[in-house]
Amino acid sequence: MNKEEIIKKAEKYIEQLHQHDTTGHDFNHILRVRHHALDIAQFEEVDVFVVELASLLHDAVDKKLFKDTTTAWEQLNLWMNDVQISSDIQEEITHILKFMSFNGGKNNGKLTSLAGKIVQDADRIDALGAIGIARTFQYAGHFKEPMHISTYKPRDLTTLEQHQYHDEPNTAINHFYEKLLLLKDMMNTERGKQIAQERHAYMENFLEQFYKEWDITKKNKLIDVD
Repeated sequence: MNKEEIIKKAEKYIEQLHQHDTTGHDFNHILRVRHHALDIAQFEEVDVFVVELASLLHDAVDKKLFKDTTTAWEQLNLWMNDVQISSDIQEEITHILKFMSFNGGKNNGKLTSLAGKIVQDADRIDALGAIGIARTFQYAGHFKEPMHISTYKPRDLTTLEQHQYHDEPNTAINHFYEKLLLLKDMMNTERGKQIAQERHAYMENFLEQFYKEWDITKKNKLIDVD
């Protein structure tokens, strides 16, 4: 099976896998990540096939999306064998998928694949800007997290155990400070940094406006209507 055929099969596999997603990790997210990854790859000396394949598969075993990650890994490995992906590429894909996620900052430095770093940048780009804001609130709504509670302060994720990262109460707004606003300075590629800068500024402007609107009842007394 040639590379083009493998990519087509990967598209179908992932589209079916994510068809019912309501967390912001749907098939359109996958396609945007692939777009950004292929854009970044133009500026790097890298195996574009690995970049594109890893982009399509990057959420296939995500612990945020699949409670049974053991089964998710088994299914992915079966699929890779079925489409006859070579063992060395399977090994690189596995490495990328294991270490590209933010994971509360605990995966920093573990991703060594250039293709993986490109896909990581592309995934992080889609967590920024207007799309990133929309996905943040969609994700929070899916997991029944509140929009904002002023007494809930952002957590230092580097001090949390893995189970606490996902299980402790959180809010959509805190997610900006715990992860999203940190991503600009964590990009791997120059192209990724360039795109992230603009989207980061957009999120800062959004948060400024959000607080103005959130606190409006504290600044203005409501007018009694007879």
